Amino acid sequence: MLHLQPLVDRKAGATLPVALTPKLNDVRVLRVIYGPHGAPEYFSAPYVERFLATEWEIHFNSSRTGVRLIGPKPEWTRQDGGEAGLHPSNIHDNPYAIGAIDFTGDMPVILGPDGPSLGGFVCPVTIIEADLWQIGQLKAGDKVRFVPVDITTARAAALARNAETATLEAHADSAPLAASDASTKPTLASPVVLNIGADRERLVARLSGDTHLLLEIGPAELDLVLRFRGHALMQSLEALDLPGVIDLTPGIRSLQIHYQPERLPLATLLATVESAWQRVLLQQDLRVPSRVVHLPLSWDDPACRLAIDKYMTTVRKDAPWCPSNLEFIRRINDLDSIDAVKRIVFDASYLVMGLGDVYLGAPVATPLDPRHRLVTTKYNPARTWTAENSVGIGGAYLCVYGMEGPGGYQFVGRTLQMWNRFRQTADFAGRPYLLRFFDQIRFYKVSAKELLQIRADFPLGRYPLRIEETELSLADYQTFLDREATEIDRFRTQQQAAFQAERQRWHEAGSVEETIDPPAADDAGITPLEDGQVAVDSEIAGNLWQVRVNPGETVAAGDVLLVIESMKMEISVAAPCAGTVDEVYVAPGSPVRAGQRVVVIGRA
Repeated sequence: MLHLQPLVDRKAGATLPVALTPKLNDVRVLRVIYGPHGAPEYFSAPYVERFLATEWEIHFNSSRTGVRLIGPKPEWTRQDGGEAGLHPSNIHDNPYAIGAIDFTGDMPVILGPDGPSLGGFVCPVTIIEADLWQIGQLKAGDKVRFVPVDITTARAAALARNAETATLEAHADSAPLAASDASTKPTLASPVVLNIGADRERLVARLSGDTHLLLEIGPAELDLVLRFRGHALMQSLEALDLPGVIDLTPGIRSLQIHYQPERLPLATLLATVESAWQRVLLQQDLRVPSRVVHLPLSWDDPACRLAIDKYMTTVRKDAPWCPSNLEFIRRINDLDSIDAVKRIVFDASYLVMGLGDVYLGAPVATPLDPRHRLVTTKYNPARTWTAENSVGIGGAYLCVYGMEGPGGYQFVGRTLQMWNRFRQTADFAGRPYLLRFFDQIRFYKVSAKELLQIRADFPLGRYPLRIEETELSLADYQTFLDREATEIDRFRTQQQAAFQAERQRWHEAGSVEETIDPPAADDAGITPLEDGQVAVDSEIAGNLWQVRVNPGETVAAGDVLLVIESMKMEISVAAPCAGTVDEVYVAPGSPVRAGQRVVVIGRA
């Protein structure tokens, strides 16, 4: 819903100065800050240079959530993401800045204003604030290049852009760059601007654009101590009420600060963070409020199976996790059966480590008991469609998708709503989102039919949840881990062996070399029209999702002939006239370009 202010000025015909409506170049050039993740930790140095030298093509499956890019396959400097997932792009979920270029597997995606605030993939560069507006001007088939700049240049451009908005007078620093401006080889400074301490007491600060600072805590491991300390650091910074801080977003072992550099200079912010971190390290027995929230789960829900079918049709039909995500989870964790997967999911108590993982209050959670931590990898490339409130596992984490959209976690089922914007009920306690940091999710079984009724009733307050208040103590949790250490180590050893065996199967099958470049549309077999025939052409580029008709069938004007998936939408192609279908030139899963003939109708 778009809320509009009352109309005050009724004058019409006003136009912007020509200088404020610049021509969009054939190759858009977007300025970026190098980081937060780069070479040699994740990418090879030659690949970073190639990334910045490439004219990337905009993929047809793009939208306000994310703009997918077509270009050279990345060169990784590590084999996998460990507990975060099998693919080297996988990391423990951390916060994202708008405009970060996020490698979801091997495919880079520009994260848009409706994109996730949290996720588990690396981002080598981030578009500067002054150039974010250009993301909205990109369409399928456009070309784009990225040019690194320093913070000083980025902030000068942002201030110029703000001045333009206030005065409606053009400013040279905010003008879009041309491809010729990106001809020189860039010099890249490290995105790491603070690195103190060691092991569990280490704190690293990375630039994530010109308005975000990403703090990483301790080693790249799933360790509840790190999450507790990240929470304590967030609370310490909140208590300072720093001028210029817009928001603080915690991840699994990270904390992102969104700030205004003109009100809070980077050097001042770094000094404040370092001081706050030293105070956090002095705290011993950390305790946080917690709730046990019982949620219904429709196991292997039909909506999840539909998303898998769509993925196999329009994205990647031979992925190792298809056609059954549950079988993939079983295999990669060396379990005896899918029922064993099911028992673990329903026995586990999932601790909410972050919110907003894939939009709108979606939780990222991990089992408190390490023996319940099923490890998987994420889709590569990611899905273009996921049903709202699907439940999936990626790396060692479980997520409930807050809204319909793309995704990459392996499905286990579906639950009820995580977000309730327009109607407040008791379970939401005055917030639009259901869950809180350090809640513990416990699932109970319901059928797919029962879940549909629950989903209809819950937003209206007709399906109250069972929620138990409790407290979580880090010292008590550590005692539990020490007591169960032998069994936990045995489980992890078995799991790691299965993990490595799955990666070897990928290598032997060539799955790790899966290309992300879309195949070309095929015009073979298309013949000239005969008298009385009408051609039906696609008006957009995309992948064919469904063909609704066959040759010989009779159609009426306006009947849907086929459905194309493009720009994260399903777009119907309708019959322009009544008649008989003479030819269908495309099949589900095939690429379609704008202007391509897809159907021929013999006019009635």
